[in-house]
Amino acid sequence: MPVVVPRSVRRTTAVLATAAASALVLTGCGGSKTPGNSSSASGGSLNGQSITLYSGQHQQTVDELVKGFESRTGVKVNVRSGDEAELANQILQEGAASPADVFFAENPPALTTLEEKGLLTKADSSTLAAVPSGDSSAKGDWVGVSAREAVFAFNTGKLSAAQAPSSVKDLASAAWKGKLGIAPSETDFSPIVTRMIKADGEAATKSWLEGLKANSKVYASNEDLVAAINRGEAEGGVIDHYYWYRLRDEQGASGIHSALAYFKQGDPGSMVDVSGAGILANSKHQAAAQAFLAYLTSKPAQQIIATSHSYEYPLAAGVQNNKVSRPLKDAGAVVPASDLGDGKQALQLLQSVGLLS
Repeated sequence: MPVVVPRSVRRTTAVLATAAASALVLTGCGGSKTPGNSSSASGGSLNGQSITLYSGQHQQTVDELVKGFESRTGVKVNVRSGDEAELANQILQEGAASPADVFFAENPPALTTLEEKGLLTKADSSTLAAVPSGDSSAKGDWVGVSAREAVFAFNTGKLSAAQAPSSVKDLASAAWKGKLGIAPSETDFSPIVTRMIKADGEAATKSWLEGLKANSKVYASNEDLVAAINRGEAEGGVIDHYYWYRLRDEQGASGIHSALAYFKQGDPGSMVDVSGAGILANSKHQAAAQAFLAYLTSKPAQQIIATSHSYEYPLAAGVQNNKVSRPLKDAGAVVPASDLGDGKQALQLLQSVGLLS
């Protein structure tokens, strides 16, 4: 039975840093290089086999993807859903005994943690070739599946589009005091902090976080934050774009009192990052796991991402999400996973200013 951790319980960066700093010395063995299709290396069918998926992605979308894969291959997927960093930490603790065959994460840092510990095996070259090369691990240890953009959501009854900030740095100024909401324990917030550190250094980023904390009310999740903005409880806040689109379709036109604005290109807040999936090096079901990764990057799966509850951007050529108003090509280049690291430094700053415990 899947273990489901509510998305409102988000201590992602804390658990991720624990994993990254773990004293466990875990090394992965080389993995199979079997093709990502419905046949095993020996030519036999995968029908009747099973794999275990540790998933930190949104459950509704994963459920649709799993259903599609199972119907095409006959492979049973046992899903264990939860916070991506908690799952990454669990894999670190389980080591070679982990039942996980595939790890599916919302953001690159959790995958980077496992990659740096040698716990992932390379994805098939054909799977990696299905999406732009910059959207996957530079080593080929995991493949990009979808993308999301950081945006500024604002209440249209309290702010105009012209009043939205052009830089995420502006949100620490006194002009925004008492007007903002923030969800610092969300997986989507830590990469922005990492980008700030790279752009301006640790001291300046800490000062920015202190200003942001002074100006904001803290929310447990992006779902809570965007709903609060729509109600006018907060005038604005930083979220990933798809949370607003979900709310829009849930509430209907008459219930929407908010809109999205975008940070200027090159700003730390102007960020597109990817969700990705990798195969555990110690998986005992390498062929079926490779087939699952191949499916995630195939057009049928990418169409599910484009049309389902996710509202994220598919990455495969020729597939677009027409449910969102801003196409991926206008959002800017995907931030390389190497620029985001394992999230540890961002965590430490968030803890030092009291935005995380």
